[in-house]
Amino acid sequence: MKLRDLQVSRGKRLILTGPSGCGKTTFIKILAGILPADSGKIVIDKLDLTSYSQKELQDLRLMKIGLVFQEFELLEYLSVIDNVLLPLRINPVLSLTDESKDRALLLLDKVGLRDKAGRYPRKLSQGERQRVAICRSMIANPDLLLYDEPTANLDARNRDIILELIIEYCRENHATLLMVSHDREIFPSFDEILYMNELQTASDE
Repeated sequence: MKLRDLQVSRGKRLILTGPSGCGKTTFIKILAGILPADSGKIVIDKLDLTSYSQKELQDLRLMKIGLVFQEFELLEYLSVIDNVLLPLRINPVLSLTDESKDRALLLLDKVGLRDKAGRYPRKLSQGERQRVAICRSMIANPDLLLYDEPTANLDARNRDIILELIIEYCRENHATLLMVSHDREIFPSFDEILYMNELQTASDE
């Protein structure tokens, strides 16, 4: 998959859309350094991810990138609040403090899950698991949010709650957001809509 050059200013909110199977999730994973880029560079805050080792990429993701994929990747043996706090536990550069625990509870409260902080993922619905993953993506105050269909399993009310939380976070932290979505009802909340087929070079079309 070859893509045209793409530059995104800090604080922008973008939607990435296109038909199923066109490479949107792959694109997000390449941007996050999870999948290697075949060519070119990926630069976040002047840091060239293509020059980093896998360990350096993992640490960078924990500090600077909030990720939510459709699988959510919650750890079943950890409670809800411990799943939210996980990035702070596994990166030695970050600190797990009473303040961060309070912030985790505040995030859970905003998505209606504070009363389930002590439960385990197996006791949650798909939509609840999704909301936990979104809280976890914000706990380390990342500069960049990369989300793959973060509202797909939510009803309209919870979708609007999550969208409001995400936009509020971006405004308060001047964070950049790139979200994969097919939900046209949320498009007006974003600065720009990217179509995957328009990002691909002529050789890929």
